[in-house]
Amino acid sequence: MFAVLKTGGKQYKVQAGDILRVEKLAADAGEKVQFNDVLMLGGDAPVVGAPFVEGAGVQAEVIEQIKGDKVIKFVKRRRKHSSKRTVGHRQKLTLVKITDILSSGADKSGIKVATGSAPAGEAVPAAKKPAKKTAAKAEAPAAVAADDLTALTGVGPAAAKKLNEAGIESFAALAALSDEQIAAIETVKVKPEWVEQAKELAQG
Repeated sequence: MFAVLKTGGKQYKVQAGDILRVEKLAADAGEKVQFNDVLMLGGDAPVVGAPFVEGAGVQAEVIEQIKGDKVIKFVKRRRKHSSKRTVGHRQKLTLVKITDILSSGADKSGIKVATGSAPAGEAVPAAKKPAKKTAAKAEAPAAVAADDLTALTGVGPAAAKKLNEAGIESFAALAALSDEQIAAIETVKVKPEWVEQAKELAQG
């Protein structure tokens, strides 16, 4: 019996006794882990997942944490003031030995699920709190839609924009202005007829 599992963005065809080098796992040497992302089970009665086989799992024992072969990256920039740089990299890997393949009941085995470890200095992003999303949705309907101030006689798009910049976005706000407040608006000259029309429109 064999299985096709997925881990670290790669797929592996395995059977009991195989030794694999996979992307680094958050596990210590000698620890048992279980791969739950099984794409296929092979044997007398093959099973193909959609995308994973429900209840299937592959158990393995961590042998040690290792590093892959060194990869050399060479960069050279041509032309004037050219530069070149050579960088070496060794990918962190985990050496595991496949011990068992489960066709069902993997979710109840109690063995630690094999998960990758975050790179050094990179924190695992925390899950967003649903409470904040609920609060945002609750506050959204409370917002009052702005009125179309161009409905006032003599107010064009430019004047409406200047009124909005002055904090006047509705007929009610324009109707509530006092003489002192009107005189304090420097971006646009508010006409008395605008205020009277706004009072009528605000009342509906």
